Amino acid sequence: MDHFDPNAAALENSGIFGLPFSVSEAKLVLLPVPWEVTTSYGGGTSQGPQAIFDASKQIDLFDFELGNFFQAGIAMLNISPEIKKWNKAARNLAKTVIQSDGLATDTHLHAALEKVNAYSVKLNHYVYTETKKLLSQEKIVGVIGGDHSSPFGAIQAILETHPQMGILHIDAHADLRKAFEGFEYSHASIMYNVISKTSLATLVQVGIRDFCEEEYNFIRNHKTRIYTFFDSVLFEQKITGKGWPSICDEIIQSLPKKVYISFDIDGLDPRFCPHTGTPVPGGLDFHEAIYLIKKVVQSGRKIIGFDLNEVSPGITKVDNDFDSAAEWDANVGARLLYKLCGYALID
Repeated sequence: MDHFDPNAAALENSGIFGLPFSVSEAKLVLLPVPWEVTTSYGGGTSQGPQAIFDASKQIDLFDFELGNFFQAGIAMLNISPEIKKWNKAARNLAKTVIQSDGLATDTHLHAALEKVNAYSVKLNHYVYTETKKLLSQEKIVGVIGGDHSSPFGAIQAILETHPQMGILHIDAHADLRKAFEGFEYSHASIMYNVISKTSLATLVQVGIRDFCEEEYNFIRNHKTRIYTFFDSVLFEQKITGKGWPSICDEIIQSLPKKVYISFDIDGLDPRFCPHTGTPVPGGLDFHEAIYLIKKVVQSGRKIIGFDLNEVSPGITKVDNDFDSAAEWDANVGARLLYKLCGYALID
């Protein structure tokens, strides 16, 4: 830091946000997970970690609300070539199942489905192990996906360290489908798996506006663990005069003192993330989301980890290449990530 100028342009070989910290020096470490095996609509989220890293170099480090929080140290692990290989192999297998309407009824499709599920288990173990390693070094951990199945292993690991934590889940989707299209660890099943396979006591969902009846019934059947703030209800409250600060107070009320934030970028209005895999009209304004996170901290709660998922460079359907206009998605994602880091670093 002695020779680092936070007001200058980021150097070519600098780390995330243009910072000079190594992983050992950083208080907060970001774990990139280039994974999009089970996505069945838009693509490109496996490129999200790299796109966010590249866009992060454009962010001015001084924050109006949080000052120079970056001085605590933020670093990002290298993107794993092995995970990229797993993703490619599993994605090709998953496509054969998805293109067959997800019905793995014959021997070939069933074998492909089982291999995809096995790859997902390997991915979860990798993320769990890497997170546990960082937690043993007393690091705050943030996961950068990939699709929203990416952070399951991290949630398991952080929950073991903080068994009383709750999750604040910002998303367009409830993500409570059981083995969607046959994939046990589908991007659409992350919160089903959290509720069904961990001891998490409290899940608070915000911005939910795309869900099936099965998911709705799952929420109703888990009223003591799941608190869902549907987007249509939030919108009606706002247009009939209820202020966002008081709405945030209601959202936060059910959260325990230690909070993990799971942020799917499609929880925002799609004008902020038009290339995300499954954009849905409605959602939070960027500043509404940041204000909610700010209110969590101001309430005396502590953010003990987080993930940010579904940022996509936007693969075009014409030539299967990346859409240069999707730099906007990475720009928004990088700025959202920086705020998440800042509020997680507040003591």
